[in-house]
Amino acid sequence: MTRAWVLHPDIASDRTRRDARPALDEAVALAAALPGLEVAGSEIVPLPKVRPGWLFGSGKIEDLGARLKAAEVELVLIDGPVTPVQQRNLEREWKVKILDRTGLILEIFADRARTREGVLQVELAALSYQRTRLVRAWTHLERQRGGLGFVGGPGETQIEADRRAIDEAIVRLKRQLSKVVRTRDLHRAARRKVPFPVVALVGYTNAGKSTLFNRLTGAEVLAKDMLFATLDPTMRSITLPSGLKVILSDTVGFISDLPTQLVAAFRATLEEVLEADLILHVRDIAHPDTEAQAADVRAILTDLGVTEDTPQIELWNKTDLIEPDRREALAAVAARHEGVRTISAWTGEGIEGLLEAITAALDETRVRRELHLGFAEGRRRAWLYAEGVVETEQQGEDGFDLTVNWTARQEQRFRALTGD
Repeated sequence: MTRAWVLHPDIASDRTRRDARPALDEAVALAAALPGLEVAGSEIVPLPKVRPGWLFGSGKIEDLGARLKAAEVELVLIDGPVTPVQQRNLEREWKVKILDRTGLILEIFADRARTREGVLQVELAALSYQRTRLVRAWTHLERQRGGLGFVGGPGETQIEADRRAIDEAIVRLKRQLSKVVRTRDLHRAARRKVPFPVVALVGYTNAGKSTLFNRLTGAEVLAKDMLFATLDPTMRSITLPSGLKVILSDTVGFISDLPTQLVAAFRATLEEVLEADLILHVRDIAHPDTEAQAADVRAILTDLGVTEDTPQIELWNKTDLIEPDRREALAAVAARHEGVRTISAWTGEGIEGLLEAITAALDETRVRRELHLGFAEGRRRAWLYAEGVVETEQQGEDGFDLTVNWTARQEQRFRALTGD
């Protein structure tokens, strides 16, 4: 078991964005999510300004070093960005391993990834991260002599050789991932032909998405009080009380300062949200930092390309963890905002109303169209009847004349089916 210490640098210029205490608690939870780590201590370190080469001031470095040595700490987790030079200097001074927030999240993702796509995505993100952290930290990073004997020139540095090796590995991983992405695109194309709307669950990690997914579908997706309990997207079909069938998609949880390498590597997975007809934004309303978490989720959705055209319902989850008086006040506030619901995925409170809201959001405006199908288009005619959109039909000499009443989504899928 590796003894770890968590530090949250409370930088003066960043204090307006997030409160230090919830941020430190989240960092400790991230550390606890990694197997083999024992959190020996944690603290907030106020920083009036960041020292370029060391991050902390000399007095604070000396003070922390003494306490880390006394606690026999082997790993220090710094909840924030740490430059390669800062990492190297602190490791030399404290004689411990340093891991920043990005490195910690990558470690967790590497431990949790199960599918081939997930493993490839994490490896790609890790290599992209490592490539930025090649510094002259060891003596082996000297120039390798090129050519033969004493004739060759200075050759390339070890850093350049390492960077070239990483670049080659990245190219190889991207090639493998492209095959997986093509398969995913084929699955998406197949789903477009199926008349089932897609409902995507998104939210901050540990907001209760998987618990809600299990509640609605009866599935047994791993759901723990743990950050990033599930990484790989899961899909199940459910039937709403109105009889409408929908596909529910559980996606990876978001987090503040999600590493850009992960956003890029997991884009193919996260883009499932772009295919959704309805997005359910699950919030842990009992969390003290819930507003900042919601803002981070909205920012990531915007980065992914989700527009305001996609309907969204905001779910204030975990109301069972709130005192009754505050719960009633939250319910009153939610009632005044269209597209906001209070629920408890754990107890089932508010689920019936949520299903009604999903049904209402997917009950789109219908329009009538006149279609003519030839006798050879039996498959297309059967599709229309399976959708229940045919109002009238008359048989003519060269085919069928139909009046259909359908939604824009159904028309789009019909056109894709027919190739018109």
